Order: sequence, then C-alpha cells, then structure tokens
Amino acid sequence: MLSSTKIELPGVSLATPKQVKEILHKSLKNIGKFENCALLDYPNHCNVGDHLIWLGEIFYLIDVLKTKISYTASIGNFRAEKMEEQIGSAPIVLSGGGNLGDLWVQEQNFREKIISRYQDRPIIILPQTVYFSEPENLRKAAKIFNSHPDLTLFVRCHQSYKMASEYFYNCRVFMAPDMAFQLVGMPGLQWQEQQKKSILFLCREDKELNPEFEADYIGVDNITAEDWAAFRYKHPMPKIWTIPGMIRVASEARKQGNLLPREWISRQLWKYFHPYTDKFDHIENSELQRKSWNFMHHAVYQFSQYDLVITNRLHGHILCLILGVPHVFLPNAYYKNEYFYESWTSQIPFCRFVKSAAQIRPALQDLLEAKGSLSTMY
Repeated sequence: MLSSTKIELPGVSLATPKQVKEILHKSLKNIGKFENCALLDYPNHCNVGDHLIWLGEIFYLIDVLKTKISYTASIGNFRAEKMEEQIGSAPIVLSGGGNLGDLWVQEQNFREKIISRYQDRPIIILPQTVYFSEPENLRKAAKIFNSHPDLTLFVRCHQSYKMASEYFYNCRVFMAPDMAFQLVGMPGLQWQEQQKKSILFLCREDKELNPEFEADYIGVDNITAEDWAAFRYKHPMPKIWTIPGMIRVASEARKQGNLLPREWISRQLWKYFHPYTDKFDHIENSELQRKSWNFMHHAVYQFSQYDLVITNRLHGHILCLILGVPHVFLPNAYYKNEYFYESWTSQIPFCRFVKSAAQIRPALQDLLEAKGSLSTMY
C-alpha cells in the first residue's frame, strides 16, 4: 500500500501569484521524471478555464519536466490503439480541473475507464477538486482508484486532500494549486492601468452557479454581466460568401471573435508572433493545442477591457491573478471556490472573497480605494 504524503506549505505568505506558482512546482516534483507521455481529457468545449489548465499542463510538461507529449486526445477522439502505438509503456497524464466526482459524469467515467484499463503503467491525475454528492459514487471511484498499483493524484484544496487521503488510500495524494498558475509570468499578460469600461461580472450560468449570486441579485449597478466571451462563438456563422478563400475568413472571424480591427490585430499578434507559439510545433496534434491558445486570447482580451472584475468562476479568479486585475471572488454551488481561495490565494492583496451578496459593494469600494497602491505591488 502506498502512503499519502502531504506537502507542507512553506513559512511564507502566498502574497503573489508567483509564490503560488513556486508552490505548484514544489508539489509537482513528486511526479518524477519520464521521457514521454500521453496527456488525456482535452477540453473540447468553450469553457476557457479548462483551456487555461490545459495550456499550463503543456508548458509544465515540456518546459519544466522536459517531457515529450507523444499523444493528446479529448474524451470523444481518444483512440486506445493509437495512443498505445505512440507512447509504448510511458505514463498517462490526466488533465486537472474541477470534475473529479459525480457532478461532471462524462469526465469521471472516462477517468475511471482509463485507470481500470491501464494498470501496467503510472497514471498521474493533475490538480483536481474532489466533490461527490452521493457516497455510493465515491465508493465506486475509490475501488477503481485503489485497484491501480501506481496512481498519483494531485488535489487543489485542503478539503479535497482530506477526502482523497481517506478514500483513495492506495494512491499517492498531494496538494497543489491549479495548473493554470504555470502561466504566471508569461510575456504579454500583465494588466495595464488605463481608462477602461467599469466592471465585468464574469458569471457562470451552469449547475455550479450559486443562485444567491445571480447578476440580478448582487446589488451592483452599471456592470457588464456575461460569461466567457468564447461562449458566444461556438456556433459558426452560416457560409454566405462564395469568393474562394472568403468563406473560411468569415467563419474564422465568427468563431474567434468579432470583426473590430483592434481585436483582430490583437488576435493575430497572439496567434502568430507571441514567443510561446513555437512550443506547439513540438507537441502531437499541434492544431488542437493552438485552439486552446486562441481560447486563452478570448479571455485575456475580454478582461483587458475592464477596471475591475467580479466572478464566480475559479478561473476568472485565477486569470485575474495572472493578469494582475483587481477583483471580487464569489462562491460557486459547492466548496470549490472558497476552499481553493483559503488554501492558496487568500493573502493576495488585489482580491476579495465574499460570502454574501451584501459584501460585494464594500469589497469593490475597498479595491477601488486601494487600486493605486496595488498597481505598484504586482
């Protein structure tokens, strides 16, 4: 039986995103070294948060671990024979996020299928929040996880660590921040102090929404309430032009954003001239990885338009930290947001976590009054 090992937090306050990234690297050293791997569970959807995780995973594996990613796949396009041919007996890495449990069933079923099938090699699950609403589902997952002889699980908060240590007792369990913190310090991402629109409320509307924090109930006027901008473009525009080459231009413009010149120019610079774009050439299925890169641009450009952000999305919070954007962080439907904040980011000065809608306005006022001094601290 393998023992679970807890990473002790260092004796420093995690007052900057850079320090959180350092803790991430310290914990991930427990992965060990391997020459190549498969990275599975590509986020084949428009939720930008999962693409930030995926990009952080790619950059960590190739830049820090110096590992070749020989196979990548989403749940829908996973092909066992192709993976086995391309990676041999190398480890399988499963993407992190907030879907280890019974809230997002498709992802959990895929994870259990991979763990059950590939008992002949190490499997690493990158940082996840663990949440099961039904004890029977937790027991089922525990039986599958504990059957694997070499399974390493990273979790994103103290509550997830407590649960995983108790139930996944035959696994190596470690605490680590979210993989998107690998993006901290990337070129061209620091938020700039300038005249912008007022406040963005990045509000999720799915089953993780805490109804107390719907846009109509938070008591803040003159805000722009919307989810990730990328959600607007998941359905391609009808092909109405027939000039050769123009159909693709129109469809791409619709999928990747609007036709405003400033946004278009920004996107082209990001896609073709950012110093990180060459990294994708050395990864299997590079076009899939570039798709995530484009989704990241959606979010960076969206946030760059605002002075302040309110969000109930964990990766709204994390992207604000990466960019240096002052923001108010709200609970989601269960403990994910609150416990992540308590575990890693509660001492970062340009964020305020609130537990009731009545606290939002005072938190915004506090951030506005402090914004001048905060801009010199990042």
